[in-house]
Amino acid sequence: MSTPEMLTPRAMGTPRRRVEGPAKVTGTARYAAEHPLDRPVHLHPVLATIPRGRVTAIDTSAAEAVDGVVAVLTTRDADALADTSDREFTVLQDDEIGFRGQYVGAVLADTPEAAREGADRVEVTYEQDDFRAVLDPDAGELYAPDAVNPAFATDSVIGDADAALGEAEVVVDATYTTATTHNNPLEPHSSIVVWEPDGGRFTIFDSTQGVSTTRSNVATVFGMDEADVDVISPHVGGGFGSKGNLHANVVLACLAARRVPGRPVKYPLTRQQMFSLVGYRTPTIQHVRLGATREGRLSALVHDVVEQTSRTKEFAEQTATYSRSVYAAPHRRTTHRLDMLDVPVPSWMRAPGECPGSFAAEVAMDELAVACDVDPVELRIRNEPDADPETGKPFSSRHLVECLRRGADRFGWSRRDPTPRARLVDGWWSGTGVAASAYPTNRSPGSGATIRYHRPAADGAEHWDVEIAAADIGTGARTVLGQIAADALGVDVDTVEVTVGDTAVPPATVAGGSSGTASWGSAVVDAAQRFRAKYGTDPSDGDEIEGATPENDWSEHYAMSAFGAQFAEVLVHADTGEVRVPRMLGVFAAGRILNPVTARSQFIGGMTMGLSMALHEDSVMDPRSGHVVNHDLANYHIASCADVGDMDAEWIDEEDPYVNPMGSKGIGEIGIVGAAAVVANAAYHATGVRVRSAPMLVDHFLD
Repeated sequence: MSTPEMLTPRAMGTPRRRVEGPAKVTGTARYAAEHPLDRPVHLHPVLATIPRGRVTAIDTSAAEAVDGVVAVLTTRDADALADTSDREFTVLQDDEIGFRGQYVGAVLADTPEAAREGADRVEVTYEQDDFRAVLDPDAGELYAPDAVNPAFATDSVIGDADAALGEAEVVVDATYTTATTHNNPLEPHSSIVVWEPDGGRFTIFDSTQGVSTTRSNVATVFGMDEADVDVISPHVGGGFGSKGNLHANVVLACLAARRVPGRPVKYPLTRQQMFSLVGYRTPTIQHVRLGATREGRLSALVHDVVEQTSRTKEFAEQTATYSRSVYAAPHRRTTHRLDMLDVPVPSWMRAPGECPGSFAAEVAMDELAVACDVDPVELRIRNEPDADPETGKPFSSRHLVECLRRGADRFGWSRRDPTPRARLVDGWWSGTGVAASAYPTNRSPGSGATIRYHRPAADGAEHWDVEIAAADIGTGARTVLGQIAADALGVDVDTVEVTVGDTAVPPATVAGGSSGTASWGSAVVDAAQRFRAKYGTDPSDGDEIEGATPENDWSEHYAMSAFGAQFAEVLVHADTGEVRVPRMLGVFAAGRILNPVTARSQFIGGMTMGLSMALHEDSVMDPRSGHVVNHDLANYHIASCADVGDMDAEWIDEEDPYVNPMGSKGIGEIGIVGAAAVVANAAYHATGVRVRSAPMLVDHFLD
């Protein structure tokens, strides 16, 4: 096979601001709950107050008496669903309770206030069963799932890691933990649903990372043809993975819409409801063992993970897969075990697997550097693999070493005193740290794109429409897809208009796994090439053609990933234990950067989220009641502007023709990978205190 050709960049690679930016800053960009529709009905749910058991009685009379209440929906009168194989979606189908915060009813009213008051007046009687809601590796109920998200092997064994550890000159053996964390996008999950009984159609305005996926799932659950479900989502106020899957809130809104046919049902979740209904990142307990020579060359790597899932529905985060491909080690074992609890269903959160897995792996590598008395940057370079350690495939491109060296040079690493707890400045212990980043390069088939040409007007202007049901969740998808289309067609980018977020146009895969631009862009390139092949360079008004994302045959021959290096300076107050991060730098190798403005935003956004994981985020589960007690933004702390100091990101110019026609790699998630670890590593250098949990607490530094 000959080396594939990449597009020649003209518009790609240029700094271009988001085309929808003016609409967003002027407030004219409509999000899911903001579409104006006549006579909407407002929904407020009734949520289970026990973690496990069943409903034995529901009294709705007081709710129905509230002025403005239109209907009350319960398990007694909700429509039967056509497919109940997915327990997360079996809303109001039986009386079983699988977790606290599950739907047991809903009140529909003419105003939000009446709906909320009505929901408060619904009286529910329960019979509670015994339950477990806190991850416990010693409970004796751990099991190995068939696969981990999305379809990775649960365990991977190469060589004999235990024997190699026994012969190693230096061994690191430690357990690391990460907390339960919730996605918390600024826009809550929201839907407006209209049911048209005459045609048997749903029209759904939804905050989703994939209108095509939402359409498909709703059609399956309700036993409908996909053509009878329209999903519209032009703007999404963030998701971080939580809006990538269908969740029960959309099913509930659809059931409610069937109860009041012809009237739109509006359901924006409250912040508190989001903590039980739309996913979260599982807590993890990770046991890492590294064996190495005295020079720091790995001979063995073991990464064993215990995490939780829900009794309602299994989700297995692929936490240990990070350790399968980043560093060379001839003997290696990675495993996953689940503890099934009576808790809400975990799901995707930015860089599922790689984010928590890199925390344990990269802190362990820092501990190995200390044990071997080798510089942490040099240790990582010494363990650079010649090929993917898991598959043996060559990398299509890999510039981790260059990222480490460039980052070290720019960060001033050579001036670092390696001795921990050596620098006290105005009452603050000061230290620096490093961690690597890696994230697989994904490209998914299943997207289509239409390109349509409009004849030049009298002034000589021409216009190109590009239509694809992609999701723009704040990443600048419209902008970048326009740049790709312009280069694929060989036209001025200002003549291209992109339509996304609507099932009325060709389908698109979900915005997840950092695969959006690679998948959708490949469909746009395919359509452009077909257009030129059919119509040439002198098309007529109205000429159009549809393309699709082709399979990437090169993925059988190459391992494909993006890489990076993160550096941080951390200050820890000697008396209070307060932690500050005045500097963070990320250097990444992520293929061709298609738009420097939006790319830098993505890198820094991921790094900021990793900083938040390191310092703040912790969803605290009350074992007595089975619910998250700090379920709002007043008590669930995330990083604010005050936490972010001098944070910057740059990249290595990297050409990789094997990943896709643009030569790009996903950048939405790699910024968070390694970010929490680098803060922990720098805190150790500052204080000499090794913290093996995220988030770090002031208590860790006050002993």
